[in-house]
Amino acid sequence: MRPYVLAETQYQRVKDTSYEVAVLPIGATEPHNLHLPYGNDTITVTRIGELACERAWQGGARVCLLPSIPFGVNTNQLAFPMVINMNPTTQLAVIRDVVDSLASYGVRKLVLLNGHGGNELGWVLRELYGGEVFLSLINWWTVPADHADRIFSQTGDHADEMETSAAMHLHPALTAPLETADEGRARPSRFEAINRGWVKITRPWHLLTTHSGVGDPRAATADKGKQYVEIAVERIGQYLVELAAATMDETFPY
Repeated sequence: MRPYVLAETQYQRVKDTSYEVAVLPIGATEPHNLHLPYGNDTITVTRIGELACERAWQGGARVCLLPSIPFGVNTNQLAFPMVINMNPTTQLAVIRDVVDSLASYGVRKLVLLNGHGGNELGWVLRELYGGEVFLSLINWWTVPADHADRIFSQTGDHADEMETSAAMHLHPALTAPLETADEGRARPSRFEAINRGWVKITRPWHLLTTHSGVGDPRAATADKGKQYVEIAVERIGQYLVELAAATMDETFPY
């Protein structure tokens, strides 16, 4: 039993523990090129949450990893089979209920640990701001981003070298051989403004990609994933320790 993982912990321990911080992993159910599992975002973010909470617990923080939400915002991937979409407003309703539940038990700090790029959760923080529970958001893959150029040879944004490397490190048994993947080439828009990034759209993934991947994964290795994930775990774990120790006074979080 890991006392920082709620799903594994018995009531006899939970009732005697004053949790200071709850962590809610949020993933997705969608294809990741031809070589990664549909639950890749959820599996990866859950494992990172486990490792970060373990690090924080060892550092004296009473943290609680909540069960992961396995569905994310996938309105633009529904052309692929068996993609499960959770609309943004549904996502807000679920998180609001989690927040209200935590507040009733006196847990006043919640970290949304996000594993899916389609979950743009900043607006949820604004919607729920001002209540009893302080919310913060971590998109896990951005945490070690200052080391990405050193570790990886190229970048993408879905089932690419980084995401594949992390999967090869965290759950290799669920990762197919790299020769099964395609190169993850994305189709440019006919509008240069969109290609340059100063016009934003919801990208229709079945038109943008060949097999849902953006970024070539074929240079991925488990060692690269280990390097990247370890930086993320160390930094997230340290944040959880600091957050748990912080007093929620009138100037918090400043």
